[in-house]
Formats: sequence, structure tokens, C-alpha cells
Amino acid sequence: MATAQLAAAGGITVGYTDEGSGSPLVLVHGHPFDRTMWAPQIDAFAPTHRVIAPDLRGYGETEVIAGLTPLSTFAADIAALLDHLGVERAVLGGLSMGGQIVMEYYRLFPGRVTGLVLADTFPAAETEDGKRSRNAAADRLLAEGMKGYADEVLDKMVAPNNTEAADHVHRMMTATSPEGAAAALRGRAERPDYRDLLTRVSVPTLVVVGRDDTYTPVADAEAMHAAIPGSTLAVIESAAHLPNLERPEAFNAALRAHLTEQDH
Repeated sequence: MATAQLAAAGGITVGYTDEGSGSPLVLVHGHPFDRTMWAPQIDAFAPTHRVIAPDLRGYGETEVIAGLTPLSTFAADIAALLDHLGVERAVLGGLSMGGQIVMEYYRLFPGRVTGLVLADTFPAAETEDGKRSRNAAADRLLAEGMKGYADEVLDKMVAPNNTEAADHVHRMMTATSPEGAAAALRGRAERPDYRDLLTRVSVPTLVVVGRDDTYTPVADAEAMHAAIPGSTLAVIESAAHLPNLERPEAFNAALRAHLTEQDH
């Protein structure tokens, strides 16, 4: 993927990809990745849509701010970038932490959202054990860097026998700033509970999950699908936590059906 375009937005320098024309589709990456996780979707949808994929604060080519980054800050950063790009309303899609950021964006800016794509994510607030675990993980990343963590979790991120996707995922994880990743982990530990919000979603919503995802199992996706009025559920076979990279044809087919329904 080409070097990011850069913009001053929200008080920081943001790296992003902005390709194609048509209805805007904004794709929000997960942790600890960057916008290149959406390369198959940018290639597939830029011929029909304006696809915007930012690097989140602390990731990729966007400025690193150490400390604690709440989901509300990530959401405000996206709104500031879309203001800079002249995009008032868009379909927002996010995976894992990116999906939680998309939920937060909908909570803050519901009038700016024309549709949602929630992939391999879940809406519940963090448990007390989860808070301790995320903060301990943040401490570890600051002390040790990213490689040990990346080596440990790779086989949970990507289903077996998908070497190309695994290589891409490992590169993203090891290239991520420990300071940026730690700040996101600390902020994510304090996230609100979005389960009630989901029952009030009034835009077309696609829920997607990899069949073999152990971080956010199919049961979590089924619960979100049941909660969101009129939503669609797509389960991607032979994929774990990153079905958009592991099985892009199946993921893109589900996303295209969702977008086509909205565009007509």
C-alpha cells in the first residue's frame, strides 16, 4: 500500500488512505494493527466507493501520544479527519477495537453515520479482571516492546495455514509503537458498555465474525445481531480474528451486499 496521505486533524498529524469516489466508506483498524489491514477492501471497493482508512492515534503513520487514549478520543480524531476531508456522513466499519471505536463514534455522532459494519468485536464494558489484564499488557509492551506479544498471539489472530495473512499481521504488530499500543490498551480498559446503545441503532448494520475467532466468538456476534434492529450477520468460514485479511473474497462479498442494499 502506498505511503499514507497526511493531514493535521484533531490537533495531531494523521496518516490515512483516501481512494475512489462515491458513497464514503470509512474503515477503522484494530489493535495493534494499522490501516494496511484493510488493503483488500480498499482495492475491492475504491472502484465504487470513496474508501477512507485512517491510521489511529499511536498507530501506523499517525502521531504517537503516550499515556491513555480513550475510545472517545479515537472517535473524535476520525470526526476531525472527516471534517478535513469534507465528509459529513459515511458508512463506518471497524474490526475488534476498531469496532468498539465505531460504536463510540455512533454514540457521539449518530447523525453522521449512514451504516455500520461491526467485525470481530463485542459491546460489553471491561470486567475488573479485564482492566487489570489490559493495564498489565500495556506495562509489558512498554517494558519489552511488541515482538514477544506479536509472536504469542499470532496463531489466535489468523487461522492455520494462511501464511500470507499471518506474515502481514505479524509485520503490522511488530511495527506498532509500544507507547501508542499501551495508551490504547489503557483507554480500552475504561470503555463504556455499548449493549444498550446497540438496541437503538437505526442505520443498516452488518455484523461479521470469523468462524474460528476465539477473541470474539461467533456467540458474541450472534448476540449483537440479535440486539441490533434489522441487522445482518455474516460468519466467515476458515477465518479467525481477521477475516477481512484471511478470507477477503468472502468478507468482501458480505460487505458488498450490505453496501449495495444501502446504495439503492
